[in-house]
Order: sequence, then C-alpha cells, then structure tokens
Amino acid sequence: MNNQEKKDLMPVLFVSHGNPMASLNEKSEKEYGAWGASLPKAKAVLMFSAHWEAEGLIFGETKRHERLIYDFFGFPKKLYDIQYPAPAAKWLEDEVQNLLTDNISASERGLDHGVWIPLSKIWPNADVPILQISLPKNYSNQALFDLGQRLSPLRQQGVMIIGGGTLTHNLKEGLSGKYSETPEWVRNFDDWVAQVLRDDRTALLDWENTGPKALLNHPSPEHFRPLLIVAGAAMRNETPTFPLVGFDMALFSKRSVQFG
Repeated sequence: MNNQEKKDLMPVLFVSHGNPMASLNEKSEKEYGAWGASLPKAKAVLMFSAHWEAEGLIFGETKRHERLIYDFFGFPKKLYDIQYPAPAAKWLEDEVQNLLTDNISASERGLDHGVWIPLSKIWPNADVPILQISLPKNYSNQALFDLGQRLSPLRQQGVMIIGGGTLTHNLKEGLSGKYSETPEWVRNFDDWVAQVLRDDRTALLDWENTGPKALLNHPSPEHFRPLLIVAGAAMRNETPTFPLVGFDMALFSKRSVQFG
C-alpha cells in the first residue's frame, strides 16, 4: 500500500461508551466532541457493540435510526428522551457481505446504548450513516481478529470501523461502593492493554491468560471483545493513539483507541 492509499484510509476506533449518565455530562460531551472534531468525515460507520451479542453475524436496522434501544434501567427520564436519528447505511450491507463468507442475517434491531451514547457525543449532529452489526459470541478471539482483518478494506471506501465497549468492566465491583479511587488491579490491566496495542497486538489473542487480573477486570468478556476486531482492522505498522484516558466511577476505563 503506497503513502496516498494509507492517507486515504479511514481511522478504526475503539470507543469506551461509558456510563449512560455520561450522555448528560458536559465534560464528557466536550471530551468526545473534541475527538469527533479531529476525525475525518466518514461515508459511513460499521459498528460493533458489547451490548449486542449474537450467534454469528446479524445486521441491524437499515432505516433512519429513530428507534433507539434504552437497554438500562433506573436512570433519569431525560436519558430515555434522548434521540439520535442518524441515517442508515443500507448500502454497506452489500460491501460487508462481499468481503465475508460468513452467513449474515438481517434484523430490524435499533441502536443500543453502546452505539448511540458515544456516537451522539462524537457526532452530535447525527449526520454520519450507521450500520450496526452483532458481536458474534461464538467467534474465538482469533476469529474476531481475523474478522477485523477481512473487513479492513472498507477503510479505503470511506467506512470507519468502530468497536464499542469498555477496557475494564467489573460491573458488580463498580457498583459496590467500595472504591473511591481506582485500584491497582484496574490500572495495571488498562496499562497492559495500551502497551500491547503499541508493541504486539497479537498478544491480545490470549488476553484472558496474559493480561494482569484479566478475569477480575472482565468477569464476562463482551466489553473487551470489540477491541479484537478493531486491532485486526488496523494495519500492522499503524501506531495507536488514545484520545480519551482515565477512569469513570473508579473502575471503568475511559481509554479509547484510534488507529490511523
């Protein structure tokens, strides 16, 4: 790939979607908004979210996203009033299917909060077309990495591949009220992920065994697994940047990742 082709590649992102209340937080809006303002305008987004796992691959709705999924409970009413009517990207289904041999089914599922919370802050004008696709829970770590590699040619077509999750996500501990400061076991895992992304992304393929306190940070793996797709979609010589860092509610990493 020559320098011009590299220049024309859309970035590939891992976005920390954060606490739903972040949607009502002015500081969070500014942080994500500044990141969004630095990104090139995408023709479309192909989005994988930790909050939509399925057996295999399934396309989400392919019409304007006027039917969000508020997949959380116990929050203020104004959070459930948020709308994000971004355009759909139905044409992207064919482009994805052309790159994959996998059988991909279709659904009318709307965008879940792992999508609309971060994207509504990154692109508040809801003007970037989105196609969500399920996170296949029956795929191994290697298969998810390979999926990212197979989808990477979309980057040359103006498509931004995005994974949404959280790099540390022990919900039970996070809601326990025991932590006023981020503990070492959370910081160490967050630091390890950043170092591996810089040095050797293939180390992520055995993250459960090699990451420090990996299973304590992720009692279930769904919030980490979108990163494997993102890492696969990045070029081998691309260096990651971390547009957002820090922790929310002490235990949840805000670290987000950009390649390109």
